[in-house]
Amino acid sequence: MAPRALREADGKSMLSRHLSLTSVAASCAEVCTVTRDTKMEELPDKYPWLLQKRLVVKPDQLIKRRGKLGLIKVDVGFEDAVSWISERMDKEIKVEQCRGELNNFIIEPFVPHNQNEEYYVCIYSTKEGDTIYFYEEGGVDVGDVDAKAHKLNVNIGLYPSQEQISSTLLLGVPEHNQPLLAEFVCSLFKLYSDLYFTYLEINPLVVTNNKVYVLDMAAKVDDTADYLCGDKWKVTEFPTPFGRKSWPEEDYIRDLDEKSGASLKLTILNPDGRIWLMVAGGGASVIFSDTVCDLGGASEIANYGEYSGAPSESQTYEYAKTILGLMTKKPDEQVSGHLDISRI
Repeated sequence: MAPRALREADGKSMLSRHLSLTSVAASCAEVCTVTRDTKMEELPDKYPWLLQKRLVVKPDQLIKRRGKLGLIKVDVGFEDAVSWISERMDKEIKVEQCRGELNNFIIEPFVPHNQNEEYYVCIYSTKEGDTIYFYEEGGVDVGDVDAKAHKLNVNIGLYPSQEQISSTLLLGVPEHNQPLLAEFVCSLFKLYSDLYFTYLEINPLVVTNNKVYVLDMAAKVDDTADYLCGDKWKVTEFPTPFGRKSWPEEDYIRDLDEKSGASLKLTILNPDGRIWLMVAGGGASVIFSDTVCDLGGASEIANYGEYSGAPSESQTYEYAKTILGLMTKKPDEQVSGHLDISRI
């Protein structure tokens, strides 16, 4: 399994398309993506609701806790949304220890609601099956959901019933909202399973006027299932984590990997690091990297990767050449880099 994070716009688009096929449809279809190449003056022609509704605007770059970071603007008109984006487009910000540029935003309709109408729901996969978390007090101050939320474990291949969901997860929900939420969570879990999600979090999930709204969402899918449901995902790209740019060398190894029955993986963590790893075996690569960290070398690890599954001689050559090319791209006159090659 290779979990890959989705942009919020792509995740909501998937929910909108596939939940609409069930009896409960969550409102998350109206999403407009804005990049540095977007012609803002043309957006209202494509999305008329931009001029008809109050709006929410935020970056869509896998940034956590955007509300606490002041990266969400709510209840604004289209002109104010455009101005807010323009002020931040291509600007560098720091999120914890990561620095990166803001270059991808989304605009959505603003949903007026009360605090007590916000809920939290999360589904994630484990080796035993899937776990559903639900908490009746969602929103920006949801806190430690591991300690607060109600939990339901679902074994592989099974689907929870609405009765199970109501009796296990919705204990703190007002009685008049329980049927709608039970039906929604039941449909959400089926979509999660059928489309090979590995993680899906909605916070807040709002229920107001007997309708469900997905306000903020984070999700990952298993990219090894692309051949099964890539047409259903309709994802154009899997973005890199905020603050880490995509390298052409990573794309090259990914292309080799897709054309091979073997496994070839490469992620550049720190191009200025002095410890470069070339380890055979997926499990071995994790153990080897963890050992380097335990020995105090975490800040110097330049890459994570592995080659396994009996790659051919030419594939192994191209993999090694790529790593050596990265290692020697920026010579250090004081201290040389170190390449660890291991087959475990």
